[in-house]
Amino acid sequence: MTTDTQIALPRLNEPAPDFSAPTTHGPKSLSDYRGKWLVLFSHPADFTPVCTTEFVGFAGRAKDFAAIDCALLGLSIDSHYAHIAWTRNIKDNFGVDIPFPIIADLSMQVAHAYGMIQPGASDTAAVRATFVIDPEGVLRAMLYYPMTNGRSVDEIYRLVQSLQTSTAHGVATPEAWQPGDKVIVPPPATAEAAEARASEGYETTDWYFSTRDL
Repeated sequence: MTTDTQIALPRLNEPAPDFSAPTTHGPKSLSDYRGKWLVLFSHPADFTPVCTTEFVGFAGRAKDFAAIDCALLGLSIDSHYAHIAWTRNIKDNFGVDIPFPIIADLSMQVAHAYGMIQPGASDTAAVRATFVIDPEGVLRAMLYYPMTNGRSVDEIYRLVQSLQTSTAHGVATPEAWQPGDKVIVPPPATAEAAEARASEGYETTDWYFSTRDL
């Protein structure tokens, strides 16, 4: 049981909290996204300026996310009627179609399960939380932003690509990594392996720091 000072948060590398909820595209469940990557992101409210810029940003990159087999799913504590009216307003005023579904979470059930309600910010609105969930339904990354500051959609797209690369190749990625950049080879775990690292064909600065091309 949680209190105002104790917020239940999902944990990285564990199954993401399950959900079934109404959306602007009909009922959606976490299981609907099995087999592909998912970016689940919350916003404080419909018809607000910062949220509008974020939705325009996500819509502008929606095809890029789809190209890397990653779906987008929004959420706020508003009704699906409010979501529909807002997306129509965005189309009318900004010329942008919102192609992804938005969860209507009036019960706050999904928001509480994902720790989107932060009492220090609001008891009735979700902060700008972003969750990257892998094809097995495992939570791989979380980002939290305050209500006053918009997220970088480009960074979230980069993060998904980075996670996909780490998962597929068993490597790590350095700061600001982009596809095509060198990746980091996991450091050796024994003294013997550390001694051998320099002769393994990587670009090795020291035994713990080696990079390679993919």
